[in-house]
Amino acid sequence: MTANNLQLLNILNIGISVLLVVMTFLFIIRIVLTWYPQVESQKMPFSLVIAPTEPFLAPSRKLIPPIGGVDITPIVWVGIISLIREILVGQQGIITMLVS
Repeated sequence: MTANNLQLLNILNIGISVLLVVMTFLFIIRIVLTWYPQVESQKMPFSLVIAPTEPFLAPSRKLIPPIGGVDITPIVWVGIISLIREILVGQQGIITMLVS
């Protein structure tokens, strides 16, 4: 593997890792926001969390109904993203193995 390809894989590894950590953080904030149904989702600080997560949550809500009136789809997505992160950039992830 050439040095150029190795550098590109390192950048890809870091980029994917950061993206998945940010998405996990946004979904965790979204879990907290479900505890406060009176929050106006169109207001500025909340729209920064809702806009990137809603495209994932809307289709998931059709498949996973609320349990006891609680929307659990953000919790499911935290698990999915954690699994993807571990498969791609974890200690024995695909991209990590290619870099080393």
